[in-house]
Amino acid sequence: MAPGPLSRIAVPFPPPFPPAFDTFDILNVMKGSASLKEKGAITTARTEIFAGITTFMTMSYIIFANPAILGMGGMPAGAVQTATCAGAALACLMMGLYARYPFALAPGMGLNAFLAYTVCSGMGYPWQVGMAVVAVEGAIITVLVVLGLRRWVMDALPLSLKHAIGVGIGLFIAFIGLKQGGIVAGSPVSLVTMGDLTAPEAVVTMAGLLLTFTLLAYRIPGALLWGMAGATILGDFVYRLAPLPAGLTTLVAAPDFSTFGGFASGLRQVFSLRLLPVVFAFLITDFFDTMGTVIAVGSQAGFVDGRGRMPRLDRVLFVDSVGAMLGGIFGSSSVTTYIESASGVAAGGRRGLTAVTVGVLFLAAMFLNPLAAAIPSPAVAPSLIAVGFLMMAGVAKIAWHRLEDGAPAFLVVLLMPLTFSISTGIGWGVLAYVAIMSLRGKPGSIHPVMWITAAMFAVAFSPLVPR
Repeated sequence: MAPGPLSRIAVPFPPPFPPAFDTFDILNVMKGSASLKEKGAITTARTEIFAGITTFMTMSYIIFANPAILGMGGMPAGAVQTATCAGAALACLMMGLYARYPFALAPGMGLNAFLAYTVCSGMGYPWQVGMAVVAVEGAIITVLVVLGLRRWVMDALPLSLKHAIGVGIGLFIAFIGLKQGGIVAGSPVSLVTMGDLTAPEAVVTMAGLLLTFTLLAYRIPGALLWGMAGATILGDFVYRLAPLPAGLTTLVAAPDFSTFGGFASGLRQVFSLRLLPVVFAFLITDFFDTMGTVIAVGSQAGFVDGRGRMPRLDRVLFVDSVGAMLGGIFGSSSVTTYIESASGVAAGGRRGLTAVTVGVLFLAAMFLNPLAAAIPSPAVAPSLIAVGFLMMAGVAKIAWHRLEDGAPAFLVVLLMPLTFSISTGIGWGVLAYVAIMSLRGKPGSIHPVMWITAAMFAVAFSPLVPR
């Protein structure tokens, strides 16, 4: 049958369930097939599941960190824990089955603190209003994805800035690992200094890092996972850094769904003049944090081509945007793509089965929270530091000899860890690129989207947006 006139219309966003919807990964696993292949990249079901476990262990801290942070804003901790696992599980399953990438999602650190300390505690709004802000922000980003505008922005970003984002995020998460493991500590004089290396946290981190690097050197599959396992054993059985379950009966806890749908009562206040800057702050942070994460992890996995583009990017961005809405609807803050996905990629994850594995583990964590609590925080630090090391490879791809590329890239790499914000680093890079190109008499070479993006960051960095 000849195609109708509608079939010739270019749609910027793929249909929800196109004919190419990829279920063969899961079907092959069910049939016992050993290999999964796409465009010459071969992996195995065992490798993908192993990578998913690695990613989950690296990011499982959010199961306990999110309730602790949002609890400061008046939210019930048990319900937030359930919402955290449910939102992460659903988003990961969507990412694996629909977008077919090994990217994992969960409520984002940073935005949850902004919600608890600024919106709820600082501005005095109840948590239901904060969740309404998250849901509305997610809906706006979803519309931008459907219209193709979010991918347009990502394609307009200069290649050197894309590579710099990956390097900057690598340094950022390595710094988080060093801080989490007690290797570096705060200082009133020099801002940061060396921590107490005799403390149990530091000993566990250093031992885990040594084990991880040794396994990486010998190219042992799952080196990051085994490094975390070794650090967990040391932290739990020698230093007692995390509580071990008292028995099998204490492993199961009934989920608490009391925050689900709570956002509805706060929707009416979201569109007030006082809260519109807050919605914008969430919007721009979510928008560019995800951009940086997808570019960084996608480059590490080999998904990004020589022009900085990635197949099926619209699907990734769609899932991420829906995840933001899910976070607000469930009551867990904005669900976003996690940079810790890089640990699963480093363990060999290349397909959607990695994300599906993470989703299944988050579902299990809704009922087995005490078991996840047995992973001490320092045991995760070696994996974060090792992934930061692996992501530094992108620094060689930056065109340092061209000032308009090198200077903005330098600011991105430098400011991400120093400001503790991915979006802030990207913003300074974008503003520097536009300014330098303009001062060099090349404003016509700047993509229109870069002008718009620079203007958005200028507003975001202004006093108009609450910090």
